[in-house]
Amino acid sequence: MEARIAVAKVPKYAVSESGDTLEMVERPAGGLSFVLADGQRSGKPAKAISNVVARKAISLLAEGVRDGAAARAAADYLYTYRRGKVLATLNILSIDLASQTMVITRNNPAPVLLIRQGEVQVLDERCEPVGARWGIRPAIREIPLNLGLIAVVYTDGLTSAGERQGSPMDVVAEVNNLLLTGTAPVPEDWSQALLARALELESGRPRDDISVLVAAIVEGMGDRTRRLSVRVPL
Repeated sequence: MEARIAVAKVPKYAVSESGDTLEMVERPAGGLSFVLADGQRSGKPAKAISNVVARKAISLLAEGVRDGAAARAAADYLYTYRRGKVLATLNILSIDLASQTMVITRNNPAPVLLIRQGEVQVLDERCEPVGARWGIRPAIREIPLNLGLIAVVYTDGLTSAGERQGSPMDVVAEVNNLLLTGTAPVPEDWSQALLARALELESGRPRDDISVLVAAIVEGMGDRTRRLSVRVPL
Protein backbone atom coordinates (compact mmCIF):
# COMPACT_ATOMS: atom_id res chain seq x y z
CA MET A 1 0.00 0.00 0.00
CA GLU A 2 0.94 3.62 -0.29
CA ALA A 3 -0.55 6.93 0.79
CA ARG A 4 -1.20 9.56 -1.85
CA ILE A 5 -2.05 13.11 -0.83
CA ALA A 6 -2.94 16.13 -2.94
CA VAL A 7 -4.01 19.68 -2.19
CA ALA A 8 -5.69 22.31 -4.35
CA LYS A 9 -6.20 25.83 -3.03
CA VAL A 10 -7.16 29.25 -4.33
CA PRO A 11 -7.41 32.68 -2.67
CA LYS A 12 -10.48 34.85 -2.42
CA TYR A 13 -11.23 36.75 -5.63
CA ALA A 14 -9.20 39.96 -6.09
CA VAL A 15 -7.02 39.13 -3.05
CA SER A 16 -3.39 38.34 -3.80
CA GLU A 17 -2.74 36.11 -0.79
CA SER A 18 -4.78 33.26 0.60
CA GLY A 19 -5.69 33.32 4.28
CA ASP A 20 -5.36 29.51 4.34
CA THR A 21 -2.01 27.99 5.30
CA LEU A 22 -0.94 24.42 4.58
CA GLU A 23 2.17 22.85 6.10
CA MET A 24 3.62 19.34 5.90
CA VAL A 25 6.12 17.61 8.18
CA GLU A 26 7.62 14.14 8.50
CA ARG A 27 6.74 12.48 11.79
CA PRO A 28 9.73 11.40 13.92
CA ALA A 29 8.35 7.86 14.33
CA GLY A 30 7.46 7.57 10.64
CA GLY A 31 4.78 9.02 8.43
CA LEU A 32 3.58 12.48 7.45
CA SER A 33 1.37 15.16 8.98
CA PHE A 34 -0.49 17.88 7.11
CA VAL A 35 -1.73 20.99 8.91
CA LEU A 36 -4.40 23.18 7.31
CA ALA A 37 -5.32 26.44 9.06
CA ASP A 38 -7.79 29.11 7.95
CA GLY A 39 -7.43 32.53 9.57
CA GLN A 40 -10.32 34.86 10.30
CA ARG A 41 -10.75 37.70 7.79
CA SER A 42 -8.97 37.51 4.42
CA GLY A 43 -5.72 38.39 2.69
CA LYS A 44 -2.61 39.25 4.68
CA PRO A 45 -4.33 39.63 8.10
CA ALA A 46 -5.85 36.16 7.74
CA LYS A 47 -2.55 34.75 6.49
CA ALA A 48 -0.75 36.08 9.55
CA ILE A 49 -3.26 34.34 11.82
CA SER A 50 -3.21 31.01 9.99
CA ASN A 51 0.59 31.08 9.85
CA VAL A 52 0.80 31.43 13.63
CA VAL A 53 -1.50 28.44 14.16
CA ALA A 54 0.06 26.22 11.50
CA ARG A 55 3.64 26.95 12.57
CA LYS A 56 2.91 26.15 16.21
CA ALA A 57 1.19 22.87 15.36
CA ILE A 58 3.79 21.78 12.81
CA SER A 59 6.74 22.50 15.10
CA LEU A 60 5.23 20.34 17.86
CA LEU A 61 4.38 17.50 15.48
CA ALA A 62 7.98 17.55 14.25
CA GLU A 63 9.11 17.03 17.85
CA GLY A 64 6.91 13.98 18.29
CA VAL A 65 4.01 15.61 20.15
CA ARG A 66 0.71 13.80 19.60
CA ASP A 67 -1.75 15.38 17.19
CA GLY A 68 -4.40 16.26 19.77
CA ALA A 69 -1.86 17.86 22.10
CA ALA A 70 -0.36 19.84 19.20
CA ALA A 71 -3.82 21.15 18.27
CA ARG A 72 -4.59 22.16 21.86
CA ALA A 73 -1.24 23.92 22.19
CA ALA A 74 -1.81 25.81 18.93
CA ALA A 75 -5.25 26.87 20.19
CA ASP A 76 -3.87 28.17 23.48
CA TYR A 77 -1.00 29.89 21.70
CA LEU A 78 -3.32 31.84 19.38
CA TYR A 79 -5.48 32.86 22.33
CA THR A 80 -2.40 34.14 24.17
CA TYR A 81 -0.93 35.81 21.08
CA ARG A 82 -4.10 37.71 20.08
CA ARG A 83 -5.91 37.83 23.45
CA GLY A 84 -8.98 36.04 22.15
CA LYS A 85 -9.71 38.66 19.47
CA VAL A 86 -9.29 36.45 16.40
CA LEU A 87 -10.26 32.92 15.41
CA ALA A 88 -8.87 30.29 13.09
CA THR A 89 -9.93 26.83 12.03
CA LEU A 90 -7.41 24.01 12.25
CA ASN A 91 -7.25 20.56 10.68
CA ILE A 92 -4.46 18.03 11.08
CA LEU A 93 -4.34 14.90 8.94
CA SER A 94 -1.61 12.40 9.74
CA ILE A 95 -0.46 9.17 8.17
CA ASP A 96 1.06 7.58 11.28
CA LEU A 97 3.32 4.67 10.37
CA ALA A 98 4.04 3.85 14.02
CA SER A 99 0.38 3.03 14.72
CA GLN A 100 -0.53 2.25 11.07
CA THR A 101 -3.43 4.65 11.31
CA MET A 102 -4.77 7.81 9.73
CA VAL A 103 -5.34 10.42 12.42
CA ILE A 104 -7.84 13.21 11.70
CA THR A 105 -7.89 16.15 14.12
CA ARG A 106 -10.49 18.92 13.73
CA ASN A 107 -11.00 22.35 15.21
CA ASN A 108 -13.25 23.30 12.33
CA PRO A 109 -17.06 23.44 12.05
CA ALA A 110 -16.67 22.20 8.47
CA PRO A 111 -16.73 18.39 8.53
CA VAL A 112 -14.18 15.95 7.17
CA LEU A 113 -15.44 13.32 4.74
CA LEU A 114 -14.14 9.80 5.27
CA ILE A 115 -14.64 7.07 2.68
CA ARG A 116 -14.37 3.43 3.70
CA GLN A 117 -15.48 0.50 1.56
CA GLY A 118 -17.07 2.92 -0.87
CA GLU A 119 -19.29 4.57 1.75
CA VAL A 120 -19.04 8.26 2.67
CA GLN A 121 -19.01 9.05 6.38
CA VAL A 122 -19.35 12.65 7.56
CA LEU A 123 -17.11 13.44 10.54
CA ASP A 124 -19.03 16.36 12.01
CA GLU A 125 -18.66 15.99 15.77
CA ARG A 126 -19.11 19.36 17.42
CA CYS A 127 -15.87 21.30 17.79
CA GLU A 128 -14.78 24.93 17.99
CA PRO A 129 -12.35 27.06 16.00
CA VAL A 130 -9.22 27.98 17.93
CA GLY A 131 -8.37 31.33 19.49
CA ALA A 132 -11.49 32.30 21.44
CA ARG A 133 -10.55 30.93 24.85
CA TRP A 134 -8.24 28.63 26.78
CA GLY A 135 -8.61 24.88 26.72
CA ILE A 136 -10.32 24.34 23.38
CA ARG A 137 -10.16 20.66 22.48
CA PRO A 138 -10.28 19.11 19.01
CA ALA A 139 -12.40 16.28 17.67
CA ILE A 140 -10.12 13.33 16.86
CA ARG A 141 -10.61 10.16 14.82
CA GLU A 142 -8.04 7.41 14.31
CA ILE A 143 -8.66 4.92 11.50
CA PRO A 144 -6.58 1.86 10.51
CA LEU A 145 -4.71 2.21 7.22
CA ASN A 146 -6.55 -0.04 4.76
CA LEU A 147 -6.86 -0.04 0.98
CA GLY A 148 -9.58 2.29 -0.23
CA LEU A 149 -9.47 4.61 2.78
CA ILE A 150 -9.94 8.22 1.64
CA ALA A 151 -10.22 11.46 3.60
CA VAL A 152 -11.35 14.82 2.22
CA VAL A 153 -10.42 17.84 4.33
CA TYR A 154 -11.42 21.39 3.38
CA THR A 155 -11.90 24.93 4.57
CA ASP A 156 -15.31 26.60 4.73
CA GLY A 157 -14.80 28.33 1.40
CA LEU A 158 -15.72 25.04 -0.26
CA THR A 159 -19.06 24.63 1.52
CA SER A 160 -20.04 28.30 1.05
CA ALA A 161 -19.36 28.23 -2.70
CA GLY A 162 -22.58 29.06 -4.54
CA GLU A 163 -24.40 30.55 -1.54
CA ARG A 164 -24.95 33.92 -3.23
CA GLN A 165 -26.78 32.11 -6.07
CA GLY A 166 -28.87 30.25 -3.52
CA SER A 167 -27.33 26.85 -4.23
CA PRO A 168 -24.39 26.18 -1.89
CA MET A 169 -22.10 23.33 -2.82
CA ASP A 170 -23.14 19.88 -1.62
CA VAL A 171 -19.69 18.42 -0.94
CA VAL A 172 -21.03 14.98 0.01
CA ALA A 173 -22.94 14.72 -3.28
CA GLU A 174 -19.87 15.80 -5.25
CA VAL A 175 -17.71 13.17 -3.52
CA ASN A 176 -20.36 10.51 -4.20
CA ASN A 177 -20.24 11.50 -7.87
CA LEU A 178 -16.49 10.96 -7.86
CA LEU A 179 -16.98 7.54 -6.30
CA LEU A 180 -19.50 6.59 -8.99
CA THR A 181 -16.76 6.72 -11.65
CA GLY A 182 -15.66 3.32 -10.31
CA THR A 183 -11.99 4.03 -10.92
CA ALA A 184 -9.27 3.97 -8.28
CA PRO A 185 -9.18 7.30 -6.41
CA VAL A 186 -6.57 9.78 -7.62
CA PRO A 187 -6.21 12.51 -4.97
CA GLU A 188 -4.87 15.01 -7.49
CA ASP A 189 -7.95 14.56 -9.66
CA TRP A 190 -10.35 14.64 -6.73
CA SER A 191 -8.95 17.81 -5.17
CA GLN A 192 -8.93 19.61 -8.51
CA ALA A 193 -12.44 18.42 -9.39
CA LEU A 194 -13.87 19.65 -6.08
CA LEU A 195 -12.12 22.99 -6.42
CA ALA A 196 -13.25 23.33 -10.04
CA ARG A 197 -16.86 22.70 -9.01
CA ALA A 198 -16.62 25.35 -6.29
CA LEU A 199 -15.20 27.88 -8.75
CA GLU A 200 -17.98 27.06 -11.22
CA LEU A 201 -20.59 27.80 -8.54
CA GLU A 202 -18.79 31.05 -7.73
CA SER A 203 -18.61 32.07 -11.41
CA GLY A 204 -14.81 32.06 -11.12
CA ARG A 205 -14.86 34.68 -8.35
CA PRO A 206 -14.66 32.92 -5.00
CA ARG A 207 -15.88 34.97 -2.03
CA ASP A 208 -13.58 33.12 0.33
CA ASP A 209 -10.29 31.26 0.30
CA ILE A 210 -10.79 27.62 -0.68
CA SER A 211 -8.48 24.72 0.19
CA VAL A 212 -9.09 21.02 -0.44
CA LEU A 213 -6.86 18.21 0.82
CA VAL A 214 -7.45 14.62 -0.28
CA ALA A 215 -5.58 11.64 1.17
CA ALA A 216 -6.05 8.08 -0.13
CA ILE A 217 -4.57 4.69 0.69
CA VAL A 218 -4.03 2.89 -2.62
CA GLU A 219 -2.07 0.00 -4.11
CA GLY A 220 1.68 0.56 -3.94
CA MET A 221 3.91 1.06 -6.98
CA GLY A 222 6.37 -1.63 -5.91
CA ASP A 223 9.23 0.60 -4.80
CA ARG A 224 10.24 2.67 -1.76
CA THR A 225 10.57 5.99 -3.57
CA ARG A 226 8.78 8.99 -2.08
CA ARG A 227 7.58 11.64 -4.48
CA LEU A 228 6.39 15.21 -3.96
CA SER A 229 5.05 17.51 -6.66
CA VAL A 230 4.07 21.16 -6.19
CA ARG A 231 2.74 23.79 -8.59
CA VAL A 232 2.57 27.42 -7.46
CA PRO A 233 1.55 30.33 -9.73
CA LEU A 234 4.05 33.20 -9.65
